[in-house]
Amino acid sequence: MSLTASNLESNAVPPLGEGDGSSTEVKSLSPLRLAWNRFRKDKLSMLALGITILFIVVAIASPILVFLGVLNTGVPSSDKQGDVIDLLTGQPLSGPTFAHPFGVEPFTGRDIFSRVMLGATISLTIALTGALLTVLVGTVLGIIAGFSGGLVDGVVGRLIDLTLSFPSTLMLLALSAVVVDRMQDIGIPNGPNGAFVNGLYIVLVLSLFGWPPVARLIRGQVLSLREREYVDAAVLMGSSRARIYFKEILPNLWAPLLVYFTLLMPAYVSAEAALSYLSVGIKNPTPTLGNVLNAALPYVQSEPLYFFAPAIFIAAIVVSFNLLGDGARDALDPRSGR
Repeated sequence: MSLTASNLESNAVPPLGEGDGSSTEVKSLSPLRLAWNRFRKDKLSMLALGITILFIVVAIASPILVFLGVLNTGVPSSDKQGDVIDLLTGQPLSGPTFAHPFGVEPFTGRDIFSRVMLGATISLTIALTGALLTVLVGTVLGIIAGFSGGLVDGVVGRLIDLTLSFPSTLMLLALSAVVVDRMQDIGIPNGPNGAFVNGLYIVLVLSLFGWPPVARLIRGQVLSLREREYVDAAVLMGSSRARIYFKEILPNLWAPLLVYFTLLMPAYVSAEAALSYLSVGIKNPTPTLGNVLNAALPYVQSEPLYFFAPAIFIAAIVVSFNLLGDGARDALDPRSGR
């Protein structure tokens, strides 16, 4: 059977994109775009992102609403509708009303909803500041140790081991009064009821004991990155150490840093609540989620909403940030879907 030219032309495969309506244009996607595409396919991570954004909006808006008088955290409420009597103390307790969705505090009459909203702002501010400082210190020391090697790496490694050997909770309790007094002596402002200096103490101590895991993580990443060709090229071109650290190495560390930051945030929110229970940190009447929850402990049975409102806020913040961190880790790791 002979093949003619017309047969060959009729049996030829059409070029890609011709005859089937498809386009031959191939769009290139950046690594960030690819990570976002993987992230948004995870419905649970997207839900966690939405809840996290909601908490951030609440944290930003609450001080503004307090300034405008919409939220009132300090002045006792005059609304006593729906009062019930505490059988143990004989004092009136106010349950939820339209004006006070979470009710009011026993004895003081302060609006619980307003205090929880502003408490979320202060707790998230402490957690955010502490997480940023922790990541900053850990990243700088991890890059220096991993790239320099030798004696510098050994010194940083022993410093990490020494820091991890201290019981952080015990140190927080033992140093609280001494360090806060010294901070006041050097002129650090107290703020209302000592809130600023106590909050600063929590941030500094959390960062002091929180940076070693970050430094270890970054050091391991840098040990691999320093062998790359672009780092060798920068060294041969005579680039300074600072340029190599912050221009060549640091941009390739943002993925693990982002994941670790999202996991530090809920840990520090929980730490602030635990420290308030141990009477370390910001004291009443300045509200935080921790001290509002601590103040509600005697009223768990008589007025459960007073206890569960800040408890649910803390739980929701911790779970949403943890899920966000897990989703970010899976999205930023191209091998996670295999």
